[in-house]
Amino acid sequence: RRRVLEASQQLTEIINSEISAESLEPSGEAEPTEEEEAALHCLWVDKFTPRRYVELLSDDYTNRCLLKWLKLWDTVVFGKEKAVKKAKPSTEAHPPFNQPKEQQNKWKTKVQLTEEILEAELDQHKRPKYKVALLCGPPGLGKTTLAHVIAKHAGYNAVEMNASDDRSPEVFKTRIEAATQMKSVLGANEKPNCLIIDEIDGAPAASINVLLNIIHRKDAEGEAAAGAGRRRRREGGLLLRPIICICNDQ
Repeated sequence: RRRVLEASQQLTEIINSEISAESLEPSGEAEPTEEEEAALHCLWVDKFTPRRYVELLSDDYTNRCLLKWLKLWDTVVFGKEKAVKKAKPSTEAHPPFNQPKEQQNKWKTKVQLTEEILEAELDQHKRPKYKVALLCGPPGLGKTTLAHVIAKHAGYNAVEMNASDDRSPEVFKTRIEAATQMKSVLGANEKPNCLIIDEIDGAPAASINVLLNIIHRKDAEGEAAAGAGRRRRREGGLLLRPIICICNDQ
């Protein structure tokens, strides 16, 4: 036991002397910065998460559809006019096989039908026909990541809330109105909010009705109002920001 202790003490002294000798030698390596040190200690899912649209690995068709829907809000949110596509003259002059309209729609692909739905006319308040987008799929598919990346890509400040956490309809309504009506004051160049509601399938029916009332009831009020009254009611609560909902079980 005494010999083992002596050998252990000798090894400890040798190791300590080598460490002190290395610390005295000038090292050519620079110390890691705060960002590099933070990257060393962060989770892999955070380190390698997509930051830009081109880094997304989810379904390209879904990515493009969501981005196109979000860009439909540009007119009311950013004041940009909607780009009008010019129809090809050859298609108008010679319709394929002179088929009736119903039969032509029958043979359209899923992509073409979705493109037509997304290109629908805007309502009287310059908003798209569908006010809410729903992303559904199993956990780990990248739904939340997609929503955040698309919102940032389109120029929004992503505001996330969990529907299953806020069980009270009053709290749910307050948080939705705060995210969709109040401006972001973070930083000098403030961006409009895009509300992302996660786990919407875990919300009670009362909260879902609150969301539906925010979407539909305000439309009826806007149509009934006129002149100054319309402007006052529109400022009072008309939904003017996009909402993306996420669920596992559709």
